[in-house]
Amino acid sequence: MAPTSHTNMNFKEALTHKVFAVVRDIVGETGEQAFVIGGFVRDLLLERKSKDIDIVVVGSGIGLAERVHKSFRGSHLSVFKSFGTAMVKIRDVEVEFVGARRESYRRDSRKPIVEDGTLEDDQNRRDFTINALALSLSEDTFGDLVDPFCGIADLHNGIIRTPLDPEVTFSDDPLRMMRAIRFATQLGFTIEESTFDGIVKTAQRIEIISMERICDEMNKMMMAAKPSTGFKLMDKAGLLTYILPELKAMKGVDKVGSRGHKDNFYHTMEVLDGVANNSDNLWLRWSALLHDIGKPRTKRYDEKIGWTFHNHNYIGEKMVPGVFKRLKLPLDGKMKYVQKMVGLHMRPIVLSEDEVTDSAVRRLLFEAGDDIEDLMTLCEADITSKNEEKVQRYLRNFKIVRRKLKEIEEKDHIRNFQPPVTGEMIMEMFDIKPSPTIGVLKNALKDAILDGVIHNDYEEARAFIIAKAAEQGLTPVNK
Repeated sequence: MAPTSHTNMNFKEALTHKVFAVVRDIVGETGEQAFVIGGFVRDLLLERKSKDIDIVVVGSGIGLAERVHKSFRGSHLSVFKSFGTAMVKIRDVEVEFVGARRESYRRDSRKPIVEDGTLEDDQNRRDFTINALALSLSEDTFGDLVDPFCGIADLHNGIIRTPLDPEVTFSDDPLRMMRAIRFATQLGFTIEESTFDGIVKTAQRIEIISMERICDEMNKMMMAAKPSTGFKLMDKAGLLTYILPELKAMKGVDKVGSRGHKDNFYHTMEVLDGVANNSDNLWLRWSALLHDIGKPRTKRYDEKIGWTFHNHNYIGEKMVPGVFKRLKLPLDGKMKYVQKMVGLHMRPIVLSEDEVTDSAVRRLLFEAGDDIEDLMTLCEADITSKNEEKVQRYLRNFKIVRRKLKEIEEKDHIRNFQPPVTGEMIMEMFDIKPSPTIGVLKNALKDAILDGVIHNDYEEARAFIIAKAAEQGLTPVNK
């Protein structure tokens, strides 16, 4: 993703948004200096679209924002006095204004002590050289590039590097470690050696960062074209130990004699990338990341068959809420979706190994519901054997499973089905009050439909319930 024509780019002509001309005119009157800086400049060079514009002024950021706001009818101004910043939203573009500043940090906090400063001070406090690039918005130097740390060269070479001492940079604000890895993952860049060493040496400092901020970076990383890059870098840097120890526990291969098992961490990375190739669903990608987290707890060695991970999917399903709670991820339907995917991810694989029965397909449809396609995407990505013939055999069998799913759904309408006779109807039929008997009858009806004993039809279901109830000594009342 490195820029191809940065040396020939006419920055003056590239600053097309009207806000830049407005700022130029305002600072021309006030005598201040203003610059567009950071991500907007980086993305301009990378030819990536950006709706966020950061403008730094050697003066009052809030004062400049207020004047810009008055120049755009319908714009919205937000002022953050405690931070000395302001935001002007102009349609779908957010423009943040801040006064140039220098920062210093306390050991126990990532919140800086802020003082007024120069553009040089402001560029020194930036996280990476590619984010320290600035373009002048003053009239006489409009569009001139200010690049004190060779950020252009780093962009061209695909390098993530800190402007100043990496250990100081990451110790001051440890979230920058996650940002380095996130940018490397999103852009396909390499983290420069001494910069990466700085992450390794200060990894434990990540503990002072809130999980909300960490997960914001992880979610952006997760949505990259190849998200495994980020998690491998987190592991290599020592960050997984503090953020996702469940993933770290999956690393390595145990052997008894010559019998080993696959490295479940690297297997998971393959599955994650496989899902990413086929789905933009963030929570399906989280499902791929966590689908085997139950394996370390269920790993056993059997003299006859070797290494086993029995019920790892069910153990993993139970672990998901704890992971989500610790990471401050949503504990709503998104978590339940991931639980479902983790709990069910072995089912289609088992189906593809055995004869595909209508009963097994009905049960899978019933339990997966509208998420059946996502589940199949996860399971197909889960086939990562080095034995190509085995992979192709599984994928051929998956096609049979998919065909069966379609046939059964069209015939029996099982997906998200509710039995045609409800508990309330059973109580009315037999004039009985709520009791365990009703649950027994409902489960028997559900199993009968899923096993194909009867169709998903009211008359058949009613007759089945009457017959089953007779075994309990119940007869329907005449009403």
